[in-house]
Amino acid sequence: MTDQSVADSMGSASGLAQVLLMTENMLSLAREDSWDAVTNLEEQRREVLAACFASPIPPSQSEIFSEALAAMLHMNEEMIGLLEAAKENVAIKRTDQSRTKRSLGHYLDIENSH
Repeated sequence: MTDQSVADSMGSASGLAQVLLMTENMLSLAREDSWDAVTNLEEQRREVLAACFASPIPPSQSEIFSEALAAMLHMNEEMIGLLEAAKENVAIKRTDQSRTKRSLGHYLDIENSH
């Protein structure tokens, strides 16, 4: 292995570790409904991921990369579930607001007619 390939594999490994930490942070933020922060971190994470896979993964590290990617995908699935729940909550709130607005409008119509 050349000095450059050792440096590339170490860079890829540390980059992948950074991606895992970013993903954990994103999941924590998603649990707190901080979706703007999740989105900002996702943009940064994509850049780090691209750099991780800019060079071939050394065969000696393929297993650890596979495990790290599996962990990241598992966290992504949990984030998707949280996002779906958040979208559902927004839809419910929107429906409730519409009903409240109609009720208030009806009440005001009744008040004006008396």
